[in-house]
Amino acid sequence: MKPVVLRLGIADHLGWAVAVTGTLVAAVRVSVVRATSAALDDIATALPAPVVSISLRTWPLDFPEDISVQRRSPYEARDDAVMYRKVLSELALARNWHVGLYDAKDVEAQAVGMLAERAEAVLHGPRATLGPPWTKDHRTALAATIVGR
Repeated sequence: MKPVVLRLGIADHLGWAVAVTGTLVAAVRVSVVRATSAALDDIATALPAPVVSISLRTWPLDFPEDISVQRRSPYEARDDAVMYRKVLSELALARNWHVGLYDAKDVEAQAVGMLAERAEAVLHGPRATLGPPWTKDHRTALAATIVGR
């Protein structure tokens, strides 16, 4: 019997990384659930008030569940991101948090519309106060919390 061989790819980006394995997707999902659950628990206990909602970048609602389909174009380039978002959604719902979905292309514009004259201070103020590494990704996530109320 031939031993199982796994290949793991890591793409790191500032304060986070993506891990991709070429085989055993179900085992990787279990690991993602475990690590994400622990991270959400850590975040929730570190905050001064209870979390009531989470805003996640949307995913195609008709994204296939079948792994063999996900491994083919056009799905293979998005399957990891969709899996992570679905896991986050499931774990948030299990904690009774509201799950809001946003489109990254227009969430900042929506937040600007809601904030009106305060938009500049709210969305760009943290960069001025905190400095790097406050990036567009941080601003998008902040805008998502405003839109997702």
